[in-house]
Amino acid sequence: MISKLSRLAVVSLGLMAVVLSGCSQYVKKTDYDAAIAQLRANDQKQQQQIDNLTQEMQQKFAKYDAQITQMAGRVRVDAIAHFAFNQSTLRDQDKPLLEDFAKTVGAHYPNAIVTVEGFADPAGSKAYNLKLGEKRAEAVRDYLVSTGKLSASQVRAVSYGKAKDRLVDPGKSGDQGGPNRRVTLVVDFAGEQPAAS
Repeated sequence: MISKLSRLAVVSLGLMAVVLSGCSQYVKKTDYDAAIAQLRANDQKQQQQIDNLTQEMQQKFAKYDAQITQMAGRVRVDAIAHFAFNQSTLRDQDKPLLEDFAKTVGAHYPNAIVTVEGFADPAGSKAYNLKLGEKRAEAVRDYLVSTGKLSASQVRAVSYGKAKDRLVDPGKSGDQGGPNRRVTLVVDFAGEQPAAS
């Protein structure tokens, strides 16, 4: 009987040790709540930065024919640069807005990540227009970097070519397709604002 009791005690102690060791892997509710609160605070901070950047750009670019929109934590600046048919040369009339964009982002959001999106009208093959859109995006990216306000590591170029769901005037090309031959800027990440001195 004693050996049965001692075996039962040993088994009970063993089970209790297994149960208690399993509990050590759980996260305490206070730690979980603190982590969630920190994530929410970071999310609110990033959203505030995006809100500030959007408002500043709307004020700064009111003199240009540019539309500023906020989408899923990013800021999009439409109607930045347009191109002649089958060309990727940046027009002089688009340079002042690009300079202002680089100054605004560079001065207030020096760690921002910007994507330059290049587009083409529907004339030509898909492959050709992807390459043309890329050249347009690269021309704008290179100009932004040349201002000295944004570094090459902050600005990337992508092409959507003649993607149907991204055309401003679907089906329009040649003289009527100017709005489709464009580049837009997207601030994907505003980064940290430097502390006010």
